[in-house]
Amino acid sequence: MNRFAMMTVLFTNGLLVTAATAADKAASPLATPKEGFWTGVTAIVLFLIVFGLLSTMVWPKIVAGLDERNEKIKGEIAAAEDARHQAKVALDEYEKNLAEARAQAQQMLEETKSQQNELAAQLKAQADAELTEMREKAKADIDAAKKQALNELYSESVNLASVMAGKILQREVSVNDEQRLMDESLAELKTVNS
Repeated sequence: MNRFAMMTVLFTNGLLVTAATAADKAASPLATPKEGFWTGVTAIVLFLIVFGLLSTMVWPKIVAGLDERNEKIKGEIAAAEDARHQAKVALDEYEKNLAEARAQAQQMLEETKSQQNELAAQLKAQADAELTEMREKAKADIDAAKKQALNELYSESVNLASVMAGKILQREVSVNDEQRLMDESLAELKTVNS
């Protein structure tokens, strides 16, 4: 006989004994020691049957469910720990990359500023050189124009002086005389301008 059938028979016998005992009790309010013994045995047998059924059929399912739930919780905790670790690694990597990017940006700014300063210095030097060159050229042009104007003035002065001298002397002044007068006049003007 299998266990279940055996338990069923014992349970039914216990119920019958209990029913008989209950009928006898109705007749007599006090139970005899024999009746109390059988009631106790029946209660123990019923307890053992219920305990056996629970321990073989129900308890393993409860334990299996609890073990499964425990494993699932452990797996979720492990997954959460792994995710937390990965998030920490990713955050550290992000912060490292951010620090590197900031350092590179700062370096690029400094390089740009130094290049800008160098370019400004070059442009200023070039502008100063061009300005100095333009001043020198303008000065040379002014000096050349001044010399040319003075030479023309001297030549005209000599011509006028020659014409006047010729009229005063009533004779014609030769080219050699004009040249000599021009050289003398230029020498005198140069000493006056100096």
